[in-house]
Formats: sequence, structure tokens, C-alpha cells
Amino acid sequence: MSEQPHRVEKDSMGEMAVPAGAYWGAQTQRAAENFPISGYRFGRPFIRALGLIKHAAAVVNRDLGRLDGRLADLITTAAREVIDGKLDEHFVLDVFQTGSGTSSNMNANEVIANRAIELAGGRIGSKDPVHPNDHVNAGQSSNDVIPTGVHVAAAESMKNDLLPALAHFGSLLEAKAQAFDPIVKIGRTHLQDATPIRLGQEFSGYAAQVASSRKRVEKAIDALRPLAIGGTAVGTGLNTHPEFGSRVAAELARETGIDFVEADNHFEAQAAKDAVCEASGQLRTVAVALTKVASDIRLLGSGPRCGLGELKLPATQPGSSIMPGKVNPVMSEMVVQVAAQVHGHDAAIALGCRDGHFELNVMMPMMAHNLLESARLLANAARTFADRCVAGLEADEQRCTAMVEQSLAMCTSLAPLIGYDSAAAIAKEAYESRRTVREVALQKRVLDEERLNQALDPRSMTEPA
Repeated sequence: MSEQPHRVEKDSMGEMAVPAGAYWGAQTQRAAENFPISGYRFGRPFIRALGLIKHAAAVVNRDLGRLDGRLADLITTAAREVIDGKLDEHFVLDVFQTGSGTSSNMNANEVIANRAIELAGGRIGSKDPVHPNDHVNAGQSSNDVIPTGVHVAAAESMKNDLLPALAHFGSLLEAKAQAFDPIVKIGRTHLQDATPIRLGQEFSGYAAQVASSRKRVEKAIDALRPLAIGGTAVGTGLNTHPEFGSRVAAELARETGIDFVEADNHFEAQAAKDAVCEASGQLRTVAVALTKVASDIRLLGSGPRCGLGELKLPATQPGSSIMPGKVNPVMSEMVVQVAAQVHGHDAAIALGCRDGHFELNVMMPMMAHNLLESARLLANAARTFADRCVAGLEADEQRCTAMVEQSLAMCTSLAPLIGYDSAAAIAKEAYESRRTVREVALQKRVLDEERLNQALDPRSMTEPA
């Protein structure tokens, strides 16, 4: 088997053989060989963010007189291809790499430089006329580029994917809340029967959880608005223009529609990752909310004959390889698994945020991957669950009505009329004799039949009295 054609590039450590058709260079190749760890690569949002940063940096450096206009045009053209996803195959590094993300920053620098050289008619790998460090990375350090990339990528993912998915999910829950409002069912607390509730009221609670989740995602985006760019190596801004950070942030805001700003304190922005921890915590809370909704719907649809059976869940696929006709609540199970994964991501991020020793956090690639995965998984799960489960939910009104009548909690409305102890005695007798509260109360003549029926009207119990 013949060897793959390659070219030889140099970095500060010497020569490296790089695949001939690759836009990456020697530093990226070293990292690819050093870190064959997981097979996980950064996805589209993070690569796009790196392209946005390099594009913005070239524009700002040109405007500040620190980069030749022709070189800036070449860099911005190549960076735009990165932004648009045309060069994704050249971002080849494993997530688990140098903790600063220097390898991924150099991957972007080399890809953009070599593509710019190609556009200029030069020889890839020559660093002429565009140098990956001197030109593409001008005014920057991996230590401010990578944290900036994390913030930009995560904020964009939440704004463009997660928020719309939650809005769609919430709208379907609200529609079901309205459609189910006439249906009275038994409430449950402590997994025991409680007083009646309208199914629509129950679903309005789910819709409110999702609405609150959207607000939490908006808070997460807000926490990510301050950017580390402009701090360079340790937060001092060495080798960059004093206006570079604020101008790059403004360019990124213009490109994304998110109000990014330069961080007030670059030492905090690079040494700590509290904003990432906060954003992840908000996503964890969203996962908790989705778990509650999905689990309740799964339980309310349990059966179909021997469970609660108050909801009829859409049948999406056969549920058993041995039990014919079995259909399982697979959409709910998917959501719960996603939520568990998001919890795991958040735990890893929290641990990573603690590893900010002195002037730099060195767990950034892992945190970037986990935060972006949490946002992606939650968006996909919310939208899929909405479309494949919530949209097709039906209520079994007959089942709901029958279970309300059987509930011992019906005696609650009698307590103000006959006293707590007397009502409790009726509930106890109903339980022991396997009769309804209504039947026992009628036999005991605690109220005349008309007043008793008024007191035991299930719908009247679903509003304040």
C-alpha cells in the first residue's frame, strides 16, 4: 500500500510531514498525532465561532493599521469559508488536547493562512504571503481566542437552536393545555390520590416550566456576552492594540446579533470560567424541567390496561422483541436519557471550571465540547419530543372521570361542611368497604343529596372555593 502524498512544513520544533491536500500545517499535525484520544471533534458551532473571530480580528487589525489591506482581504475571504462550513474537514483535532485549546487555535490559523495563500496563488505551507501567527493570529493568543470561541459558539447555539426548539415545545404544551381544559382528572401528591385537577391545568404547569426554561437560556446567553478577546496571553493585552478587544467584540455582535462586549476584567475572563459554569447550570435546570414533563407524560400514559391510562401516547415503534403489540413511551425515555447526559456534562464543566490555576484555565476544550453538546442535545430532544409525542397526545376522558369518582380524596370538599374528622371517617370506610366516598356519604346521610352532589362536583374542586 503506497504512502499518502505529503508535504513538509516547519514549526518552531522542526519539520513535520503533513498530508498534501490538507490546509492545516505542522502544529496541527503534531497535535493530531499527540492526541488520538476520543475521536470526538469540535462540531460546526465551534468551528464557525473560530472563523468569526479570525474574520473579525483581520477586519479590526486592518482598520487599526496593523494589517495590510490585501492580506486582510485574503484572510477574511478564507475565514468566511470557515464560517460557512466549507473547510470543516480540515479541522481534525480531538477534543481532548492541550487544555488552553492552543492546538485548535493553531488549526484555525493554519487552515485560514493556507487557504489565503492558495487564493493569492502561492504555495500552501510556505507561509507567504500569509503567516498563521504573524497575520491570522495578529493581536491574539489562544488564551483569549478559545474562551471567546466558547462563548460565541454556545451563545449562538442557544439563540439559534435551543430557544426556538423550546418555543416550539412550549407552544404545543400550551395548545394541549387549552384542549384538555374541560377534562377533570385526579390530582396526585406523594404518588397518592389528591384532589381533582383539570388535565389542562396540569399541562399549563408543563408549559410554564418550558417558558421558564426559555428565560433561563436567555440568562445563559447573557452570562456569555463578555468576551476574553483583547487579553492575549495572561490578560494584560500584550502585543495587541488597546481598542482591539472592544472592536472585535463589536464585530462579533454585528455578525451574530448577540450583544457581545469586551470583558471588564481580562484576568477573570481568562483565569476563570464562571460564566461557562453558570450557562451550563442553566442548561442543567432546563434538563430537569424536561425530565419532569417527559416523566409525567410517560406515567400518565402508563398501561394501556393496567396503568394510569389517562393519556394516550402516540405509538411510534414496536416496543418489544418478545411481547407482541407492546408499545413503549420511547420519546419520554429519550428525553430522560438526554437530561442525564446533560447532568453529566454539567458535572464535568463544574470540575473543569475549578482548574483555573493562576492566569489560565486549562480545561477549556472539554468544557466547550460539553456545553455545546448540552445545548445541541436539549434542542434536538425538545423538538423531537414535541413533534413525536406531545403533538399526538390524546386524553382518555372516560378513564379520567372514573378515577376521580374512585378517589378517596373526594372527601376533602366535605371537610368544611361536616368537619375534618367526620370526612376522614367516611374516607376510611370507603376504602375498607371498596365503595366510593359518594356512596358512603349518601348512606350516612351526612348531607342531603343535592348538597352532597354539589360538594362532590369534581370540576368545582379545581378552582378556589
